[in-house]
Amino acid sequence: MHSSVASWEKTASAAPHASVSYHESVSKLQASHGHALDQFATGPFDRLSWYRLLEDHGPKETGGEPLVALAEADYGVAALPLARRGRALESLHHVFAFTWRPLAPEGALGDALLTAIARDLKSRTHRVALECLPGEDGSADGSAGRLPRAFRKAGWITHRSVCDTNHVLDVRGRSFADYWAARPGQMRTTLKRKAKKVSVSIATEFRSEDWDAYRAIYGRSWKGEEQDAALLEAFARAEGEARRLRVGVARHDGEPVAAQFWTVEGGTAYIHKLAYDAEHRHLSAGTTLSAALFEHVIDRDKVDLIDFGTGSDGYKRDWMDGERPRYALTCIDWRQPRGAALLAAKVVAKGVEVLTGGKVRPLASRPRRG
Repeated sequence: MHSSVASWEKTASAAPHASVSYHESVSKLQASHGHALDQFATGPFDRLSWYRLLEDHGPKETGGEPLVALAEADYGVAALPLARRGRALESLHHVFAFTWRPLAPEGALGDALLTAIARDLKSRTHRVALECLPGEDGSADGSAGRLPRAFRKAGWITHRSVCDTNHVLDVRGRSFADYWAARPGQMRTTLKRKAKKVSVSIATEFRSEDWDAYRAIYGRSWKGEEQDAALLEAFARAEGEARRLRVGVARHDGEPVAAQFWTVEGGTAYIHKLAYDAEHRHLSAGTTLSAALFEHVIDRDKVDLIDFGTGSDGYKRDWMDGERPRYALTCIDWRQPRGAALLAAKVVAKGVEVLTGGKVRPLASRPRRG
């Protein structure tokens, strides 16, 4: 390690104090600290612009008002985007997002800032619940490892559990033809038989006609009406302006019958939304459209990874070749009366579960809407 870097990290780990402040307005924080915090973003759901969209379009859906905890010191800055829910604090997270992670530098510098936030959060709540933490981002188990360490160092009792599964495809330098040759035989046969029944278009910018087609198809699909359409459209428009958007539409006799919404950045393609018209299920337009988008991002965009988000949907395993856990983390300050009572209740519940073999609610965050 370079001597200046080693000295920098030593200073950070030994730093006795960092100033912690709380911000209810993401837009104001974006104006003052956007550049400093966005440098830690590794994907679409790490940027303050995403949290600004939640503030503008999704407070009711996310379940609480934003409260971003910000730590500042001479050696850097870090933030935890949180939301208030009753007397507790939770990650400012939406079901659209694949992950939630701290906005902080790697190494001892970031760890010191996160510990400062964790220590100060005791003045705000007795319970912090975080969800959808990745374990692969960085070393030492990623965000799912560094956050429990930071909170334990600050005196919290923590519990981590797997809350979801992320489905991914590691391209490994393959062409689409190589990838497709390894897919299940039924998928390859379906594409061969049905591909000519629909025409496919892929747009790399936001086009109202494509988005209208997507919304109409989504409403006619098995999924029903999109609950957070304004938030999703605002996100798609922003990604289109940044040239990261990929919207695919399949048409039969000129009528849209399937649509998908992807984004591409940093060598990764993210599959956000997909739907097909249930009345045209026999066309297998979703398979044809998926294959076209996979070919586009693999052969044209040259991505290294395709991320199919989270969930237990069996069809995702046909398209992907890997799974990664997503974690929930609950932190309790047992020194506060409410925290002690909550911890005692969890201990009793766990004892009952062991004795009876029954199921009790786990020490984790609230159930996610699927």
